[in-house]
Amino acid sequence: MSHVIVVGADGSAGGTAAVEWAADDAARAKAPLRIVFAVDREPYQIVKYPIPDLGGTLNRSAEKVLDEAEMTARKRLPDLDITTEVSQEAPAVMLRAQAEDAAEVVVGSRGLGGFARAVMGSVSIHVAGQAHGPVVVVRSSPETTHGEIVVGIDDSTACEAAIAYAFEQAGLRASTLRAVYVWQLPVNAYVAEFGYDPERVSALHRQIAADKLQPWREKYPQVTVIEDVYSAHPVDALTDASERADLVIVGSHGRGAIGSVVLGSVSRGVLHHARSAVAVVRP
Repeated sequence: MSHVIVVGADGSAGGTAAVEWAADDAARAKAPLRIVFAVDREPYQIVKYPIPDLGGTLNRSAEKVLDEAEMTARKRLPDLDITTEVSQEAPAVMLRAQAEDAAEVVVGSRGLGGFARAVMGSVSIHVAGQAHGPVVVVRSSPETTHGEIVVGIDDSTACEAAIAYAFEQAGLRASTLRAVYVWQLPVNAYVAEFGYDPERVSALHRQIAADKLQPWREKYPQVTVIEDVYSAHPVDALTDASERADLVIVGSHGRGAIGSVVLGSVSRGVLHHARSAVAVVRP
């Protein structure tokens, strides 16, 4: 990585976990860290009940959040190159714009707003669905390190960017990379007339997975790779793998045009159910 790592701070527990995660990743990549805060005025702009000095109050609150976030990062890594920035745009819009020149954008899974029982916040879903480059969604500060990165792969070109990011992360962390390639049985697999040969199909998928990974194995010979190739639902497989992972990486096949619709069903499912941090890498 050569560009800046951007993290969104908002004063929440999720935001703090994201700052810690981003600081650690910036140190590994020898990249500068940019901590950003969006001053979202919309919830307070009620004409009938105006708030005196609204702009000044919100800006002072933003500076306080950024100061605390910077202290959190410096407590972990005193020598890290850190800058802070306040934006007057909506959080999702701001983070999407920040992604244009960033190696990655890191966000907490939920901020201060939203429903108490919601697993994912609207901002994290929006940014993961629309921002260019890797978007890492952090659920909580990791209590233990597993030494394993998980990436979901398939036979499409859409996962190439995710594979590249996965090998890079595994190399920076000196972690094992678990590549999960799963397929689902066709509905007529057990119809005698269909002539379905499970062993032959399984071998075919193993070969596809091996071919997909081979160029990256050659580029990153220091990375130990485990190939998990079997029949399952991809969300279930990646969620299970997240139990022993420091990061799960998925591509996105979504092609929608509005909001989080651009996230594919697998990436959305993994974001909601994974136990680890999740990186969504769009092609």
